Amino acid sequence: MAIQVIRELGFQVKVGKSCYEEYGGYLAGPPKNRADELNEMFSDPEIDAILCLRGGYGTPQLLPYLDYETIVQHPKLFIGYSDITALHTVFLQKCGLATVHGPMATSDLLDSDDFTRTSLLRVLMDPTPLGIVQNPEEEEIFSLVDGVAEGEMVGGNLCLVTALMGTPYELDTKGKILFLEDVGEEPFKVDRMLTQLALAGKIEEAAGIIFGTFTESESPNYSHGFDTVDVFKTIVAPFGKPTIYNLQAGHCNTKITLPFGVKAKLDATNGSLSIEESVVQS
Repeated sequence: MAIQVIRELGFQVKVGKSCYEEYGGYLAGPPKNRADELNEMFSDPEIDAILCLRGGYGTPQLLPYLDYETIVQHPKLFIGYSDITALHTVFLQKCGLATVHGPMATSDLLDSDDFTRTSLLRVLMDPTPLGIVQNPEEEEIFSLVDGVAEGEMVGGNLCLVTALMGTPYELDTKGKILFLEDVGEEPFKVDRMLTQLALAGKIEEAAGIIFGTFTESESPNYSHGFDTVDVFKTIVAPFGKPTIYNLQAGHCNTKITLPFGVKAKLDATNGSLSIEESVVQS
């Protein structure tokens, strides 16, 4: 079904072997096998873009086995989110490759709406900069801290950004617009992860902060306590960085596709984000 959906969007499809494999109950093959396959996709002249089938678990395991020199020599469009955050990070920091934080084949495109597909195709196919990012109707972007910031877009899933801390692959936020989203994490867990980033200097070093969707984050145990926005206000707002929240990118049904590793301008005062560069060349 996912193959058919991608074909209906106008693309030819080449499926990796790992899409049909299982390892350990929650992985699509041993780490080196998956990394080798990804290396082969980058070197394959028939492939123009790599669209992840789904997120899940295990991408940090691939990082020691990736052939970064090959990726530099054969840059491709690379699309995914959630667990794919580890790959977004290393492709930008080790290869200078701008990537695409967007919907994946089985977990999103099978049931996607027109907004989601249009947003993806706009980023993948149009060489002009995206400009002002528009939320879906009836979804407001809120300002947490007013101000204007400019820098490269980086980040992704909060759990994965945190998991890479203290490794050679940890996210560099210096002068960057840091985007974060997550799913299924109660406020106390979001608090813990944001506190770790704060203690590590990652929030102080960022030029600005964007919070995407934090889906299924309600707490059954502390229903009288903080929600995620309260956590943002408590942990992040004191740093005084221009910050917005509720950008509809992440684990939400109708989602915005965002390019990473390109210049962006965040006007938190007016609740707007403008993408100033494209990931596609004309």
